[in-house]
Amino acid sequence: MKANIVLLGPPGSGKGTQGEMLSEELGYAKLSTGDMLREAVRNKTPLGLEAKAYMDGGGLVPNDLIIGLMKEKIASLAPGTGAIFDGFPRTVEQADSLGEQIDVDLALNLDVADGEIVKRLTFRRSCSKCNAVYHLEYNPPKRDGLCDKCGSALYQRDDDMEETVRNRLKVYREKTLPLIEYYESKGRLVTIEGVGDIAGIFAKVKKAVE
Repeated sequence: MKANIVLLGPPGSGKGTQGEMLSEELGYAKLSTGDMLREAVRNKTPLGLEAKAYMDGGGLVPNDLIIGLMKEKIASLAPGTGAIFDGFPRTVEQADSLGEQIDVDLALNLDVADGEIVKRLTFRRSCSKCNAVYHLEYNPPKRDGLCDKCGSALYQRDDDMEETVRNRLKVYREKTLPLIEYYESKGRLVTIEGVGDIAGIFAKVKKAVE
C-alpha cells in the first residue's frame, strides 16, 4: 500500500513539479485543490456550483467547501492508492480534518529561502498566447521578450510582481508555516532543501518517500 503524502513549502518552492514527478513515476494520485475546484465547477457538482459563486465574486472559497471537495475526492480513490496533497492542507484546521479521513504518512517540506523564491517568481515570464513559461536567468527565451514556440510577446503575471510575491510569502509564513510544527510533532515531517536542479531534488524526494 502506498503512503499518503502532504507537500509543504512556500509558493514557488517546486511542490507542483515534484508532485507531478512523484505521480508519474511512482503512480500516486495527485490531489490539488486548484485542480479539484476547476473540475467541480466544470462538472457542475453541488459543491462546485457553490464554490463558483465565491470565485466569480472574487472571494476566497470557504474552508468547509474546500474540505468537502477533498472528502469527495478521497472517497473516489481506489483502495490502496497513495495520494499526494498539493495545496492542501493550508491550515492546522484543514490538517485535522484531513487526518479524520486518512492517515498522513509523510509531510514533505521543500525548504527554500524567501530571497530565492522572490528571484524565481519575479524573473518568470509567460507567453501571452500559448502560455509557455520562461525564466530570465534559468530558462531565458532565445529572443528577448518573445516566445520561442510561437513568437508572441512575453509578459509578467500580476502574481509574479515582487510586491505580490512578498505578500504571498507573508501569508504563507502566517497561515501555513504552523503546519510544519504540526507534522513535526507527529513525527511525520521530512525537510528537503528545494534548491538545485530539479532531478537532484527529486532524487531526495523519492528517497524520503521510499
